Amino acid sequence: MPVNSLKQLQIFLEVATEAALAGGAVLQSYWGKLDDVQEKGRPGDLVTVADKASEEAILAVLQRHFPDHSVLAEESGTSGEPSAEYLWAIDPLDGTTNYAHQYPFFAVSIGLLINGIHQVGVIFDPFHQDLFRAAKGLGATRNRQPIQVSQTSELHRSLLVTGFAYDRRETADNNYAEFCHLTHLTQGVRRGGAAAIDLAYVACGRLDGFWERGLSPWDMAAGAVLVEEAGGTVTAYDNSPFLIQSGRILATNGYIHEALSHELTEIKPLAEFSPR
Repeated sequence: MPVNSLKQLQIFLEVATEAALAGGAVLQSYWGKLDDVQEKGRPGDLVTVADKASEEAILAVLQRHFPDHSVLAEESGTSGEPSAEYLWAIDPLDGTTNYAHQYPFFAVSIGLLINGIHQVGVIFDPFHQDLFRAAKGLGATRNRQPIQVSQTSELHRSLLVTGFAYDRRETADNNYAEFCHLTHLTQGVRRGGAAAIDLAYVACGRLDGFWERGLSPWDMAAGAVLVEEAGGTVTAYDNSPFLIQSGRILATNGYIHEALSHELTEIKPLAEFSPR
């Protein structure tokens, strides 16, 4: 069967859903019960037993259905060839810092890259029971109901969202200048702390646009499919084709895309930021 057939993509979507729900159930079971939160090396880059247990549950589902597929997972790394035809990009807990502080903005994110292109995505927010699903050519849904991006057509009327990389303390390439600049040009810029949910919210019209740097493929793979299948646009900052390995993404409802891209390419980064 052709890899891009809708029937095959539907199968992948159902398995990704099963895996996301399994991971989400684990996160629910650990919610409010963590007693060991560790840093992975960089300040603020946290990992918990919930991250690891969620990933184990997700991988068990994928292994059962597709034992020959490759995996790129946040906690356990790569299994199989990264350049394989099928590569699952998994974040078992996007928003670990939020989760550790019992701030209810986190999700499981599972995306499937086929020959390097994002084709299937599922994002599950277990706290709010929001299940976002999409596959190339099959549309996008929230809790099984079709979703679409917003109709906001002017940047000054938009509500945006972004985030800050873990190395923001050490690099001038830290998104602070963009955050300040676009806060003045729009109706607001939010910072949720979970890129997967940010992308899902763009897809369902709760937000009009999202940009961020310093991301990993597992942060973006599922959400990029959602936005595109909901009628939005996903590119690099300069409106060139989106490259998932770049760590940068610009995702909008499409209407404000050119204007937001222009602003992002014109903003000069802060030369230095040295907190006391």
